[in-house]
Amino acid sequence: MATPANIITPVAPLPTRQLGRTDMHITPVGFGAWAIGGPDWAVGWGAQDDNDSITAIRHAVERGINWIDTAAIYGLGHSEEVVRRALAGLPRVQRPYVFTKCGLVWDEGNRQATPRQVGAPVSIRREVEASLRRLDIEHIDLYQMHWPAKDGTPIEAYWQTLLDLKKEGKVRAIGLSNHNVEQLADAEIMGHVDTLQPPFSAIRRDVAAAELRWCHANQTGVIVYSPMQSGLLTGRFTAERAAALPKDDWRSRNAEFTGDKLAANLKLANAFGMIAEQRGATVAAVAVAWTLAWPGVTGAIVGARSPAQVDGWIAAATLELTHDELAFVAVAMAATGAGSGPTLPGH
Repeated sequence: MATPANIITPVAPLPTRQLGRTDMHITPVGFGAWAIGGPDWAVGWGAQDDNDSITAIRHAVERGINWIDTAAIYGLGHSEEVVRRALAGLPRVQRPYVFTKCGLVWDEGNRQATPRQVGAPVSIRREVEASLRRLDIEHIDLYQMHWPAKDGTPIEAYWQTLLDLKKEGKVRAIGLSNHNVEQLADAEIMGHVDTLQPPFSAIRRDVAAAELRWCHANQTGVIVYSPMQSGLLTGRFTAERAAALPKDDWRSRNAEFTGDKLAANLKLANAFGMIAEQRGATVAAVAVAWTLAWPGVTGAIVGARSPAQVDGWIAAATLELTHDELAFVAVAMAATGAGSGPTLPGH
């Protein structure tokens, strides 16, 4: 049973890792606030009660997690507002770092429209002010460009804007999300890239071929998202559950959740289940721990809609997989054909 949100659980502090060259030391897992943005937008996760979200965030903080990852686009501003409500009244020493993102602009008249990838400096400056208001904070701990711009703005222009915001004190650190190694190198010439936020899981492994190596070599922190591949690697997903996903859940339209890909992914989840059973852990914790075993990865962003979900994966912060266990997973990847990209850390 989950601990009530107003009671602090007496647990030992979680370990931390330095986030790149910054002065921030973050827990290996952080709270991901995508799903708490709610439904009724282009990439929503379906209905979500705000009070449940607030309880989940507070529980995560009570369990020792010291950072939250959100974005302006999640729920079209709603996720940031929920994060603000969850942190309101917390003593400063208990407040986690708040990371958010810019560069995705929505249509106020059509919530279901695909967001535009905008890098214009005037837009980014407007976005940072809006995020500061919604979050009700004086500065943002980490501000990231969500996707490469598609409005004609070159990376040099939007990266310079982020560098300027850092110099002005509006943000503490700056990073890129969903950018490739060539784009990272272009930005680094102008000013250090504090962080990269890429998708990374045992199913979606492509960034391990180049981006993780670049970040490791350049002391750029990496916080990966979707380490459980949006639920597929939790051990609780089934073909029946995938078929029953509501239309307002973006996963109902994603190829990884249908057909042969779904079957292969669920077989890989079963392999994680074997390790979980031997280690007395949840499948979710093992799946997240797998991403944390890769050189260059600083932390993993893990979503939760309830305290129970937080409790289901928080052990990943202290779970270190052995070489034999990592090799076992690599063999399972080859046998099932699930996903793509490198299969074994350091190879």
